[in-house]
Amino acid sequence: MGADPSTDADVLATTDQLYRSYRLKRVYFSAFSPIPDASARLPARRTSLVREHRLYQSDWLIRFYGYRHDEITAGTDDTPGNGMLDLDIDPKLAWALRNRAEFPVSLDRDDRERLLRVPGLGVRSVNRILQLRRWQPVRLEDLVAMKANVRKAMPFIVCANHHPGLGDITSRQLRARFAPPAEQLTLDV
Repeated sequence: MGADPSTDADVLATTDQLYRSYRLKRVYFSAFSPIPDASARLPARRTSLVREHRLYQSDWLIRFYGYRHDEITAGTDDTPGNGMLDLDIDPKLAWALRNRAEFPVSLDRDDRERLLRVPGLGVRSVNRILQLRRWQPVRLEDLVAMKANVRKAMPFIVCANHHPGLGDITSRQLRARFAPPAEQLTLDV
C-alpha cells in the first residue's frame, strides 16, 4: 500500500471483498518502502507505518466489531471524506466523533452491537459488561477492573455513576483530547 494512488477506502473495500468472496480469515498490509534504482513510476518516499497500523485497526473493526468498510472512511456533512483514515486517532474513535448522535450508549440497557461501537471498549470488555449487568448496574469501577480504556470510553457512555454532558463538548475538543500533541519541527543543519 502506498506504491499506487489507492485510498484507504479502496484498500478496505478490496479487503472486505476478499473476506466475502474468498472467505479469507486474514488480510495483511505492508507499507511501501522504496528500493534503490527502482522505477521512476514508484514514489520516492516510504508510506507511513502509522497508515499501515490504522489499516490493521480498521480491518479488526470489520472482522470483529461489525463495521462496514465504507463507514470507517466516510466523512460527514461538515467534513466530506477523502477516503483516507485519520492518522492521529484510531478509526473507532474517528467514527464515534463523526457519529455523535449515536451516543451516549447505556452500559446497562444497550445491545452488544451498540456497546461494540464505544471507543475504549473491546470485545472482551463488552462480553463482561453483558454478564455483569444481569446481576448489578455497571459502574465506572467495573470498567477499570475489566481493564477497559475508561478515559476513552467516558465521553460516550452512561452508567450507574456516570452521566456525561455530551452536548457540552464538541467533537473537535474530544479529538484534541485524544490526538497526540503536535510535534515541534526542527531544522537539521
